[in-house]
Amino acid sequence: MVHHKQDPDKSIGFLVNDVQRLLRRNFNRRAQTLGLSQSQWQVLAHLARREGMNQVTLADILDIQPITLVRQIDRLQEAGLVARRPDPDDRRAVQLYLTPDAQPLLDQMWALAVEARADALAGVSEKDQEALIETLCRIKRNLLAADAADAEEKERTAANGNRNA
Repeated sequence: MVHHKQDPDKSIGFLVNDVQRLLRRNFNRRAQTLGLSQSQWQVLAHLARREGMNQVTLADILDIQPITLVRQIDRLQEAGLVARRPDPDDRRAVQLYLTPDAQPLLDQMWALAVEARADALAGVSEKDQEALIETLCRIKRNLLAADAADAEEKERTAANGNRNA
């Protein structure tokens, strides 16, 4: 295992965070004329992949508080880009859908994302790009597996604690 002692420039956590922040800045600079923030764009992009999900699920995917998402959905609904519909399985919940007006905007935003990605990957070979993506996917799978294992351990510990009480 490669260790880089206390050097943020060589730390995978710092690097991934810095790259994400710089990509977001590059994208936001391009997209400001469209009138949406990157967080609103992320909401639209995730809804395009899974229309009909509820706000709690989407907030979890975006790793934000549900109340923060509600405000974003309110603004997107006011802009005519997102519609809330009652969840047929849960009277208290709503499902989120894109409106037809969202698609042209999504198309423009994907085109801007391609430009931002081209800036980010300038001079990086296709082979290295594929290796980077595969490595990041592996890291993501590892971390999801670690989260699942941790959750299982906590459940076992809680169950054993209840038996010993």
